[in-house]
Amino acid sequence: MAVDKNMAVLIVDDYKTMLRIIRNLLRQIGFNNVDEASDGATALQKLRRDTFGLVISDWNMEPMTGLQLLKEVRADEKLRGTPFIMVTAESKTENVIAAKKAGVNNYIVKPFNAATLKTKMTAVLGEF
Repeated sequence: MAVDKNMAVLIVDDYKTMLRIIRNLLRQIGFNNVDEASDGATALQKLRRDTFGLVISDWNMEPMTGLQLLKEVRADEKLRGTPFIMVTAESKTENVIAAKKAGVNNYIVKPFNAATLKTKMTAVLGEF
């Protein structure tokens, strides 16, 4: 089944510049329906209120980290199946393992470009 490029994508990062970068990368690969949150708690509120086809979240945020957000999403019956990609500047093995155990669909290490984002999203969502 083809991926709907009009689906809503939620990007979560406490660094405004990174939100802008990810939004631009998504636009480059054809995704324009993008919402954003600057922390995990706000993201969770948006996820519970609206429907998103994908979450792209930073790992390091306060007060709720990306890992905590992921665990909340996976624990919520309504949100459990939402595809989730974690973004981090650290490629520590223990972080990757913790994210996998928590149910992350894919993992991107910063910095990354549109081609990398497309590859990671294709692995999670299918071809587009």
